[in-house]
Amino acid sequence: MPPSKIGYLPASAVLDFIHPGARILVPAEAAEPATLLDAIDAAGPTLQDVQIHWMDPFTTRPFQQGAYPGRLTHVNYFLGAGSRDSYHAGHSELVCADFSQIPAILRGQVKPTLAISHCSLPDAEGYVSLGTNADYVASFIGTIPFFLEVNPHVPYTYGAHRLHVSQVAGFCYSEAPLLTVTPPPLSAVDESIAEYVAADIPDRSCLQIGVGRVPNALLGHLADHQDLGLHSEAISDGAMQLIEEGVITGVYKRCHPGKHVATFAVGSPALMSWLNYNPTVELLPVEETNNPAVIAQERRVCAINATSEVNLWGECCSETIEGRYFSAAGGQPDFCLGALWSPEGRSYIVTPSTGRGGKSRIVVRTSPGNVVTTSKNLVDNVVTEWGIARLRGRTVTERAQALIAIAHPDQREQLEREAWEAGILRGSS
Repeated sequence: MPPSKIGYLPASAVLDFIHPGARILVPAEAAEPATLLDAIDAAGPTLQDVQIHWMDPFTTRPFQQGAYPGRLTHVNYFLGAGSRDSYHAGHSELVCADFSQIPAILRGQVKPTLAISHCSLPDAEGYVSLGTNADYVASFIGTIPFFLEVNPHVPYTYGAHRLHVSQVAGFCYSEAPLLTVTPPPLSAVDESIAEYVAADIPDRSCLQIGVGRVPNALLGHLADHQDLGLHSEAISDGAMQLIEEGVITGVYKRCHPGKHVATFAVGSPALMSWLNYNPTVELLPVEETNNPAVIAQERRVCAINATSEVNLWGECCSETIEGRYFSAAGGQPDFCLGALWSPEGRSYIVTPSTGRGGKSRIVVRTSPGNVVTTSKNLVDNVVTEWGIARLRGRTVTERAQALIAIAHPDQREQLEREAWEAGILRGSS
């Protein structure tokens, strides 16, 4: 039975707050309030011009698949496993924006009318936590109604994403399992890239590390480092392990010293348990965590993010694969700029040297249909399993030479020839 400290309503009560033209916010990834979303979806045929604004969903419902056109639709800000196919089928839309910009876009263009999220059980003072996420939703606490799904499995976390029960328009109750992610298996290429990056990160650096194979591999290669900090958009199992081992301490951070800062958490059930009432973790709205000016206040920021293609100018295409949208910009541009401004800061864009069919991911010209996520002027270091290309402050010719040197050996001769033909490589041969 649910606890009786707050009055619970049926999930369908959320419909009392949804009127024609409603714009509903749902937090990203693991914070999905499944019971509330199911109730809204079931009412889809009766709604009118209602949009759900939702980034990187893990699951798919009929409204995302075009079941209620003009009545209940989905607007993406990052394509996830639950929305990629429906977007390509034409059933939803995608807003192009860096992660840090999303709250401002929502305030200025969307004007949301309701936020729904999972949340923890209330604490002794009557506060609930949004658990795994602050992201863009926490920016609207106190400005729009929140209808929350209390779930005892949601960790109580600290930061700027807590609400007193008196601030909440309504609660329903659920014991649905949390959406968790098992770290993917690592390849020899992942490990090689991680070794290069780890060896280049000095002690007392402040890390931003994405989620995925190479970031997980990297975290496994940092065990010998000392007094690292964490100011990231995500906190994952690898970060948890380094915190437990005393590698990430945060004692030299300028902002939130001794705290591990992120805007969302994603990972295993063990991570969720570790987060619960953990006073060292602070989840803050993304317009703070991903603000380049805030990031730059930390010394030695080391930002690590992945891409799918880099041309010889250094432009990184990180949200499309072979001309087809796969994700979105996320926080990559935010942290590349923040690291650039940080004293002794540096950023790393990581990628295997080849993709499907052995096609080079280091290219002379961006492939047709691919879009540039991070401009050449923001890209500092590019890393493949063949080494690090250092681009900051180098000439066009030097940048091209450095990138060709970390391409797959079988591709280097052709890249060099095409680079000369394109006029990128210049001077005497």
